[in-house]
Amino acid sequence: MTEGKSGVAILGIFVADLAFRARRMPGMGETIAGSGFKMGPGGKGSNQSVAAARVGAGVTFISRIGEDAFGEIALATWGKEGITARVVASADEPTGAAFIYVNDETGDNAIIVVPGAAASISPADVEAAADPIRSAAVFVTQLEQPVAAARRGLEIAREAGVITVFNPAPAEPVDDALYALCDFVTPNETEAAFLTGLTVRNVEEARKAGDVFLDKGVGAALITLGEAGALLHTSAESTLIPAFTVEPVVETTGAGDAFNGGFAAALARGAHAAEAARFGCAVAGISVTRAGTAPSMPTLAEVEKLLAIPG
Repeated sequence: MTEGKSGVAILGIFVADLAFRARRMPGMGETIAGSGFKMGPGGKGSNQSVAAARVGAGVTFISRIGEDAFGEIALATWGKEGITARVVASADEPTGAAFIYVNDETGDNAIIVVPGAAASISPADVEAAADPIRSAAVFVTQLEQPVAAARRGLEIAREAGVITVFNPAPAEPVDDALYALCDFVTPNETEAAFLTGLTVRNVEEARKAGDVFLDKGVGAALITLGEAGALLHTSAESTLIPAFTVEPVVETTGAGDAFNGGFAAALARGAHAAEAARFGCAVAGISVTRAGTAPSMPTLAEVEKLLAIPG
């Protein structure tokens, strides 16, 4: 653990997840019957906060929401999970929402996110929440809120000696100066391919993409590879952390958020990077056996039980 610091601070967004299950996506102009619907809390940053809190981390979440019914769901979610909310509530902007299509046979998903009020998170909003960032052991952010806000959060954390984790999702081009602020960058295969311009279909190709991130100034690339696990790639070593074999796979929507939240929580407890990545794989492994995003996140006892099973 970073000396004198504790817990995890996360900058990101909350959205209400509207999840529809069906055998396939409809085409344009087509209507099909679905097999299920569920509404629940979502948004990468909020999901990661729930994942980290459920495995024992003290969590502060920084964001913006609207003063509406979806915003009430957000506040209730954070209160239930023991998450400290440093959140601005706007009377003029709605809380975000996400359309989630889930294939009811494979659990694969496709998502459209509308950030709502969180789209206007500014560097000034992040400055207003600088104290919990500086006092955290780990700071995490993504790209569902504006890049300028993410960068300011990383700058504040780096200046305070806080471990920085950048989950570049959804992927979009960012200046290399932002990567230089990151101890860890945590894309999945698709995001790594987009951000590096390389094909990422296997471990060896992930290593080459990892080299690109290192050249951009990150301390370590941690590329998640679905069923293959996660590749931890640094200038000194390249280690594949295997995924856990779990079944049945119900829904993969929140797996990346589960991994990042679990990884950050383990780092905050003082775990070294490979150990923290294995912990994150366990959190993600359990999450895909359940429907939903935030509701699928496991408890510390569940994760420890999975970690104890001989590999």
